[in-house]
Amino acid sequence: MTSRPFLWLLFWCNLVGTVYGYIWYGGQLEYTLNYHPAWQIVFVPDSPTASLFFTISIAFLLYPPHFKSLKVIRQIMEALAVVTSVKYGIWASAIILWGVAQGGPMVWQDWMLIASHTAMAVEALLFVRFFSCKWIALCLAALWTLLNDTMDYTYGIYPYLPRTLTDDVTQVRTFTYMLTLVSIVAAWLAMLARNRKVSSYRELA
Repeated sequence: MTSRPFLWLLFWCNLVGTVYGYIWYGGQLEYTLNYHPAWQIVFVPDSPTASLFFTISIAFLLYPPHFKSLKVIRQIMEALAVVTSVKYGIWASAIILWGVAQGGPMVWQDWMLIASHTAMAVEALLFVRFFSCKWIALCLAALWTLLNDTMDYTYGIYPYLPRTLTDDVTQVRTFTYMLTLVSIVAAWLAMLARNRKVSSYRELA
């Protein structure tokens, strides 16, 4: 999983997905700039930003930094990649299926989004073992993700929902906060398992 050809493949797949994600959010980004304060724009594109964090994290695996400041940035990016990729990977898939369960149509783009977002969550958890993020970085990632949720549902800049869920925003908001907490715990457990494995290797050595 850490061979350079595979890492480069993962890097480009995630980079292309990130660019596509920002294009997907184009209409909402334009609307936010026109009708909301400009500072809120950073909280609009949730999934592509999560994918961007993961892409940057893969770049750090390809080219590990030597300066302390870059090492700190690396750890923060990795923690953000894990928490947000798990959170938005599951969130997008769940929201699509929730909308379908309420009577909405299921088109081919939905299947594509479910596949790509599920992959986001899976790859993030798989790569925790190779990341160097520590507990402080995880706390910062947790605070950022909770802040993003608060901005989304305080100012109405959450991702566009299926039409069948437009009257279920309160329930979606509750689900979103709960999923953030679950994602934080999942990242914490994955890091705990990683650290235990590293400790076991050191004891054997």
